Amino acid sequence: MSTIKYSEQLADLEAAKNLGLLPEEFDRIKEILGRTPNFTEVAVFSVMWSEHCSYKNSITWLKTLPKEGPHMLAKAGEENAGLVDIGEGLACCFKIESHNHPSALEPYQGAATGVGGINRDIFTMGARPIAQLNSLRFGDLSSPKTQWLLKGVVKGIGDYGNAFGIPTVAGEVFFDECYNVNPLVNAMSVGIVKHGQTVSATSYGVGNPVFIVGSSTGKDGIAGASFASKDITEESAKDLPSVQVGDPFQEKLLLEASLEIITTGAVIGMQDMGAAGITCSTSEMSAKGEHGMNIWLHKVPTRQAGMHPFEILLSESQERMLVVVEKGKEDRVKKIFDKWDLNCEQIGEVTEGNTLRYYMYDELVAEIPADVLVLGGGAPVYKRDYKEPAYYGESKKFNIDQVAEPQDLKPAMQHLAKHPNLASKRWIYNQYDSMVGTVNMSTNAPADAAIVNIKGSKKALAMTVDCNSRYVNADPEVGCAIAVSEAARNIVCSGGVPSAVTNCLNFGNPYNPEVYWQFVGSIKGMGKACEKFKTPVTGGNVSFYNQSSYEGPVFPTPTIGMIGIVEDKACQTTLDFKNEGDVIYLVGESKNDISSSEYLYSYHKIKNTPAPYFNLDTEFNVQKAVSALIVNKLVNSAHDLSDGGLFMSLLESSMVNNLGFEISSDKNVRKDAFLFGEAQSRVIVSVSAANAAALETELSKHAVAFSKLGVVKGNSILIDGQNYGSIAEFKTPYETSIEGYMNN
Repeated sequence: MSTIKYSEQLADLEAAKNLGLLPEEFDRIKEILGRTPNFTEVAVFSVMWSEHCSYKNSITWLKTLPKEGPHMLAKAGEENAGLVDIGEGLACCFKIESHNHPSALEPYQGAATGVGGINRDIFTMGARPIAQLNSLRFGDLSSPKTQWLLKGVVKGIGDYGNAFGIPTVAGEVFFDECYNVNPLVNAMSVGIVKHGQTVSATSYGVGNPVFIVGSSTGKDGIAGASFASKDITEESAKDLPSVQVGDPFQEKLLLEASLEIITTGAVIGMQDMGAAGITCSTSEMSAKGEHGMNIWLHKVPTRQAGMHPFEILLSESQERMLVVVEKGKEDRVKKIFDKWDLNCEQIGEVTEGNTLRYYMYDELVAEIPADVLVLGGGAPVYKRDYKEPAYYGESKKFNIDQVAEPQDLKPAMQHLAKHPNLASKRWIYNQYDSMVGTVNMSTNAPADAAIVNIKGSKKALAMTVDCNSRYVNADPEVGCAIAVSEAARNIVCSGGVPSAVTNCLNFGNPYNPEVYWQFVGSIKGMGKACEKFKTPVTGGNVSFYNQSSYEGPVFPTPTIGMIGIVEDKACQTTLDFKNEGDVIYLVGESKNDISSSEYLYSYHKIKNTPAPYFNLDTEFNVQKAVSALIVNKLVNSAHDLSDGGLFMSLLESSMVNNLGFEISSDKNVRKDAFLFGEAQSRVIVSVSAANAAALETELSKHAVAFSKLGVVKGNSILIDGQNYGSIAEFKTPYETSIEGYMNN
């Protein structure tokens, strides 16, 4: 073994603890190396063994999630992103990740670089990004801090995505006081690639050169992975250097250059430099390819003079990639990056064995086996203790009879229509370009899922992000199963077939047994639902430590990103009522249930109740029935019932074309539960009167309850003969609610 010559003091336990390592982990490092590490080496271990990179507190449970499915091309953990077959020689590459902690401190750059990073995960595999989605959580919207965070995050997402040239096609936004300090910013990207043109994040072939390409390396983002692996505190503002700075125009150049070099046949492997920068890409590529690397850090293009070795290694400067090139073909790659005016510098070479050696000029500054740094290698794995929190048992005591049913339901209707969780998000999505750089969108008509064309094909892609974190907090296993089910239901209602899942698991501190109980329950619920819908988990992200020292953990938020395939674009289905006189049906069954509904939570302010009614088998059957209706072209619209219940779904279907509805309630269910309850496994469809009999015949073939609600009629809301006002009366506050907060 070479002798470390760099003039650094050897690390001690105090230095290791300051970098976030546990005493037993520092002992393990000394055992692995057979000596005491220096500061640079401990810094490398600290980021690679951080929760953000190693998943040390979650991998045991993540391995229980289903990985097999009918469309799978790359299983979870095999590549940077999920990869599924969509037919006709094409594959869909997709992934979701968090950028929560950076966004809490610097919302604009935190969100922008989150978008940039997830797109690089897609095109580093050879896929061209075609669509972006996001899932956002913020605190009380009346708070000036929340408004500042929302403005910064939305502008960051919009500015980066619009400039990069990829449309933002869908998303979700949810507000609750538990996110006052720690917002959640989850970004998803979807791309398409031809079979046989993907690139793996690997390294092999002794003597093959290693290049860093893209932007220069600076001091922004240093130790960002470690920063993301600890609680938000009053001292967190001092971690601002851990927030990266993005340049979407540079990323656009990097996208085109990266896809072009793949066509040369010169690329052995390629990986984005995300969390932990050069450290992560060199170690993960080497471990996967079962080779080592010699890396010369002084050859890395830098933005600041005099950067220390650990700063170069740990920098998370954006718009950078590591590329291993077949020896003798270097000029092919250099020529392309020169054309795009991007850095392309050889900083190392592939070596025999598994050792990473980092040099600064002629001095060896760190020497570490690659495999001990990565997931599945020597990184620590823990299975934490967990226990049921007291609030869970208390929630089970709730009884609907404790809540008096209002004599006049219109105030509740008005409350829900303008509540930020249910109202239009147009203030947000108007800042996103849904058509930039592409003509992929099939239609601008609203649907439960975003639909994106596959050019030259009768097929399309359906995509969505979903999670009601209130449900998950109430019952993690049921709530997470609902999140998967709602994502699938959105795709089915839009005319698609659910294909596969990526997830972004946002939780508090895993060392808190009650938080870990929420995590374990969520994984169990996700696994059961994904098995049922044959939607394997292709990968994603775990984000722990989403809590503050003074407000505690956020709601457990296991965000589900799902893609589906619309086999025939003629089956694409939207949610809007089309014609006066169309008949409205409810597929599924109303329940006498208002648990965890927005109505109960924010109107009655009763907050600790069970998750809403849910049965996985019923959910599956309802989705099969709705899919059959769509395939047989029997419906004019389809819209799932979720947040806000039946009332909000009917209102959303009505507002698009200003068509009202006249319905009758279910006399076996309380009227407020019928209208505002959020019991799952329900879909409203509209059908022409001429097709109503055929629809009923088709539904009778399936093991589902269904009922005729009423008709599309006029421009008012009529329930049991009572007029609750015009659609326009509700539409204005619905569309302007968030604007009212943000434009004060």
